[in-house]
Amino acid sequence: MLKKIVLLSFLCLPLGMIAQEVKIAYVNSAEIFNVMPETAAAESELLKLNQSLRADIQGMEAELNKKYTEFMQQSDTLVQSIKVRRMQEIEDLKNRIETYYQQAEQQVAQKKNEVQAPIVQKIQDAIKSVGDEQGYTFVMEKGAFLYVSPKAVDATNQVKAKLGLK
Repeated sequence: MLKKIVLLSFLCLPLGMIAQEVKIAYVNSAEIFNVMPETAAAESELLKLNQSLRADIQGMEAELNKKYTEFMQQSDTLVQSIKVRRMQEIEDLKNRIETYYQQAEQQVAQKKNEVQAPIVQKIQDAIKSVGDEQGYTFVMEKGAFLYVSPKAVDATNQVKAKLGLK
């Protein structure tokens, strides 16, 4: 008999959870991110880094093109050992450019994470704060839903207000 009572209480437990009101809100975090004043500064910083790295790569490519052009113009008159050495220099420079390009991509990705992380954290903190204040059970990303009920609340403007944005 005691087993039946315990089993019955466990079966009724989920019904108690269902009876609680579930408040769901959603936000468009990309919209919030794009209007944050810090975003413009972060984008500017990334642009400067990109331009600097692009200039370095263009300089290396110009050097490669120059060496290749010189080699092609002189190849008929060069001794075989010098030809082989210059071909190796060109190949080494080409490999160096490829390596630098890969490192530059990694550097840009790392910098992007570095400058965007505080902005994203600030947005997440504001979302959590609005969720706590409004009593939302869940706050989801707007694009993650296939269907949004009219009962769901768009909390994007509330989060913007919390961040002092229009």
